[in-house]
Amino acid sequence: MGHGYIDSQKILNEAIGKVLRSWGVEVNGWEVVHPKLEKFGDWTTNAALLAAKPLGKSPTELALNLKTDLEKMEEVVKIVDKIETTGPYLNITLKQEMLIGALQKMEIPQVGEGKTVVIDYSAPNIAKPFGIGHLRSTNIGQALYNLYSVVGWKCIGDNHLGDWGTQFGKLIVAIEKWGEGDEELTIEKLEKLYVKFHAEAQIDDTLIERAREKFAALEKGDEEVKKMWQRCVDISLLEFERVYKVLGVKIDYAYGEAFYQPLLNEVIEEVKKKGITTESQGATIVEFTKMPPALLVKSNGATTYFTRDLATLKFRKETWNPDLVIYEVGADQQLHFEQVFETGQMMGWFDKTQLNHVAHGLIRWADGKFSTREGKTIHLMEVIERATEEALTMAEDKDRSIAQKVAIGAIKFADLAQDPKKDIIFDWKKIMSLEGNSGPYLMYTVARINSLVSKSSQSPNEKVDKPAVEEMSLIRYINQWPEKVVEASDRLSPAVLAEYLVETAQKFNEFYNKYRIVGQPEESWRLYLSLKTAEVIKKGLALLGIETVERM
Repeated sequence: MGHGYIDSQKILNEAIGKVLRSWGVEVNGWEVVHPKLEKFGDWTTNAALLAAKPLGKSPTELALNLKTDLEKMEEVVKIVDKIETTGPYLNITLKQEMLIGALQKMEIPQVGEGKTVVIDYSAPNIAKPFGIGHLRSTNIGQALYNLYSVVGWKCIGDNHLGDWGTQFGKLIVAIEKWGEGDEELTIEKLEKLYVKFHAEAQIDDTLIERAREKFAALEKGDEEVKKMWQRCVDISLLEFERVYKVLGVKIDYAYGEAFYQPLLNEVIEEVKKKGITTESQGATIVEFTKMPPALLVKSNGATTYFTRDLATLKFRKETWNPDLVIYEVGADQQLHFEQVFETGQMMGWFDKTQLNHVAHGLIRWADGKFSTREGKTIHLMEVIERATEEALTMAEDKDRSIAQKVAIGAIKFADLAQDPKKDIIFDWKKIMSLEGNSGPYLMYTVARINSLVSKSSQSPNEKVDKPAVEEMSLIRYINQWPEKVVEASDRLSPAVLAEYLVETAQKFNEFYNKYRIVGQPEESWRLYLSLKTAEVIKKGLALLGIETVERM
């Protein structure tokens, strides 16, 4: 049978729709979904429950009628083993051969074909080492990019670098005062200078005013100040590229905030002409009905983060004309993006449904938030180094390159397995665990399957007479692969895919721990099922930006 699992859902949807129409009733909101418990089969539907009221009949009686009518339909009989009722619900079990045949057809539906999405992610700050705080945006953004690509969207990744703002005035003052003459300025030295500035500013309150003056000079194009700023940018970009290479991340474009400076006056004039601004104490603001106003131009003529993000939005519209724009940025920016999106709609650039803020929580140390200002930031490369050492202690084979892949996979998965909105407490034991909800557990499952295949002299084969209960359970999970990928992209949540991969690995390990494979009559079939499991886990981890290893 050549039908995939999603095909079976489509066939059942169409068949149930035909029955409802033959009853002369229009019913909205009914669905065919997976039941929560496997004992209720592959699909369940609430169609009879929702049809009962308009027809004025008992939901339980209608469920029996729906069962009878479906069992007369040739397209249903081809794929369905049995239909049972539980009160007003229909529970549908697919034929065994249909489920096994579906393993060969797991193409991901191209639901985004012909559409373009721009994804704004990573966005580290210039002159600061890549901290673990920026890991979430980078990880989640890259996973969303991969998910949208695989379901057919044209994806454009844009790294909106934090390369503008008053912090550069502070940094330039610090370089002039304590770092002048240092030809070998590094990202670490720039961070120390930034921390030193804030410590000294507690004692000398003139430093803040001098920083404002330096940033004003930068905005006006002062050559010397701009030269120092560019030096900071160049040092930072080299560092970021090094980190991205280690993480396996590649972002299409890197337009920093400074890129939009020449576009600001035009955007300001356009917003003013639209008639949505007012003057307040010498400043120009945009007012909203359900939100505080946003500052478009300060009373001293300076622009703001809001102005720059409006210019960014307009540039993206004119350059790529996307159907969707996703901002993977911290939850603390929620109000800001609501204001930007509302303004973008008022300007007629986008409908608000085309703009999404995937707001992530913080990664926290046990004692609270990381802060560069206080010098307590945790550098990502230090975390990767420590995780690599942890991986080496677990491994029989002391191959450092394998250990680093396991470490990076562990760190990424610990992030992506969480709901993006929640804060993450950095916990080494959970991150590096070989059991349960972790990257190493999934990698270990793949390595275990590789080892199994290497011990067998037989060729995998999908022919089987009577699969065991655990095998059928695993088959059902593997077959959900295409729909879980679509669901993860629809919900803007890599965690949906991460959870599915863990459940699939658990189903495999339940089967593996109960049945011998090599040397058994079912060896070829069980090899086939094992390899299908490994294929799904490897593909899923790749979409999450995680490389698997052949052995551990």
